[in-house]
Amino acid sequence: MFTGIIEEVGTVQSLSKRSADAMEIIIKCSRVLKDVHLGDSIAINGVCLTVTSFTKEQFAADVMPETVKATSLDQLAPGSQVNLERAMSSNGRFGGHFVSGHVDGTAVITRVEKKSNAIYYDLKMDKTLTDMLTKKGSIAIDGVSLTIFDLRDAHVTVSIIPHTLEGTIFPTKSMGDVVNIECDMIGKYIYRFLTKEQNEKQPSRLTPSFLKEHGF
Repeated sequence: MFTGIIEEVGTVQSLSKRSADAMEIIIKCSRVLKDVHLGDSIAINGVCLTVTSFTKEQFAADVMPETVKATSLDQLAPGSQVNLERAMSSNGRFGGHFVSGHVDGTAVITRVEKKSNAIYYDLKMDKTLTDMLTKKGSIAIDGVSLTIFDLRDAHVTVSIIPHTLEGTIFPTKSMGDVVNIECDMIGKYIYRFLTKEQNEKQPSRLTPSFLKEHGF
C-alpha cells in the first residue's frame, strides 16, 4: 500500500529484456534504499514492483508481461527519471490517498498550461477509467496523489503546485507523453458493486438511507 506522496526521483540505469514482453529494470536512487530489504515493494511511476537485488546506490526489479502491457514502463530508457515511493509504514503520516500500485491503465497528456503558481494538465484516457472517477476525487498519475479538478467524458484535468512539481517528474512531461493511471480504490469498489448489480438486474442496495445508516 502506498500514499501517492513521492519520496524521491530516481534514474533508470538499465532495462534488460527477459523475453519479448518481460524485463528487468535497475534504478539509481538513494533515499528509498535507506532501509531496503529483498522482497520490499517500491512503486516506480505508480507501479508496485518487488526489489530483487540492491546496492547502496541502486535496486533492481522484474517487470512481468502483464505489467509491461498495462503500464508505460516499456517506454522508459536509460537516463529516464522516475517517481519512487516505498510502501507506507504503519507509523508514518498518511498524507495522500490509498494507492495500491496496481495501475488501471494509461493516459495521454493533451494540454499543459501554467496558471499563476500552478500548472494544469489535461489527460485523455479510456472512458472505462473515467467512469470510476469523480470531480474533486483522488487519482494517482505516475504514482502521484492528485485531485481531479475537471472531469468530462474521457478527459481529466488536474492542477499541480510548485512543491509537487519540484519533487516529481512532472516538469519533464509534455503534450503527447503517456502516464500511468490508478483510479481511487474506494471509487473502483463502488463502481464494481453497482455495475455488478445492474448486470445481474438486481436492485441496488447502495441507497442514500443505506449510506446514512452506515455513517457516510
